[in-house]
Amino acid sequence: MRQGAVFNVRALLAKYDLPTRMRAELEVALMDNLRRILSQTRASLKAASLKTQERRMYTICRSIVELRDQGFMLESPHSLRHKHVQALVDRWVEEGQTGGTIENKLSHLKAFCHWLGKRDLIRSLGEYTDRRAHGLIRSYVTTKDKSWKGNGIDARAVIAEVEKDDPRVAVQLQLQAAFGLRVEESWSLKVASALKNLDTLMVVDGTKGGRKRDVPVRLQLFVLDRAARLVDPMTGSTTPATYNIARWRNHYNAVLRKHGVYKKGLGVTSHGLRHEWAQEMYEELAGAPAPVKGGDAPDLEAHRQAIQAVVLGAGHSKPSKSGAYLSTFTAMAAVGKPQVSKEQVLAAIRRHDGNKSKAAAELGITRQRLYRISEKLE
Repeated sequence: MRQGAVFNVRALLAKYDLPTRMRAELEVALMDNLRRILSQTRASLKAASLKTQERRMYTICRSIVELRDQGFMLESPHSLRHKHVQALVDRWVEEGQTGGTIENKLSHLKAFCHWLGKRDLIRSLGEYTDRRAHGLIRSYVTTKDKSWKGNGIDARAVIAEVEKDDPRVAVQLQLQAAFGLRVEESWSLKVASALKNLDTLMVVDGTKGGRKRDVPVRLQLFVLDRAARLVDPMTGSTTPATYNIARWRNHYNAVLRKHGVYKKGLGVTSHGLRHEWAQEMYEELAGAPAPVKGGDAPDLEAHRQAIQAVVLGAGHSKPSKSGAYLSTFTAMAAVGKPQVSKEQVLAAIRRHDGNKSKAAAELGITRQRLYRISEKLE
């Protein structure tokens, strides 16, 4: 598989209705920088993934088209100002886009503005709009089980059907399920060199941000044996050399859609296999189901050790990242509780002459929760 691939920028720019000068200057900026990784916390010599390049270019071009649609007749990307970014955010909020979607777009625009020398142009979402008022607070803790098992899907049965169409796609799904690999990592895993010993799998290629990691092997050697039989000698992975990353992504997604593996199909994506791996590892180490499974809190030390193992095995650095896969006991305890508005809190406090304990009892929430809400109102 080719590494550091880049789009045919000129051909893709031709698809957008842009002035000649704008297109020419965009081409220069994108050709020189599209593959660069922008990070506030690390420096990397690796190129941005093709997926990141694709999203960056789409966001940048669409943003300029949207601005022109709103009457900002920009002729050059160097003419971007704060008022333009504000107009974009206002439009996205009005369209009902989620906080996560808007933050991702701002991230791509931030990279673009760095390339143009406008390093301070893009601000945080909260500086453009009231995130709380528009429901744009982004949560990194799930309360929905996204694993295949949690959605009633028999992974073995589905993968067996996929195998009839494409054994390589099937074994990549098995690698994700067995070792918690991201999709791109399963495409790029160098099977022959990945096994450090019988207990540890070394994940190097296709990782997010180029962060290498070791994943514990728990009785899944048969998956590696199966993958080894399907390795392409040119790539060293199970992705054929005749495919670049973009073509394999399209092929992979087409095979999965045929078998219903998408949100509007079976209700799961292949990323759900990574969720399932994390939940199974947590339960194995903590001795209790993950919070998202509705389990009771285990021994605190066992919980901490299980969280740490899941985070390291998944390739993250912060324990808080586990919430995306496992949820938290606090978040799950809040599921189903009545949603209390600011107006309801204020009215209840007034009815009880400022007695917050009585107001909380009336609303059916804890005093601590009422205190948090009321403090935000002051």
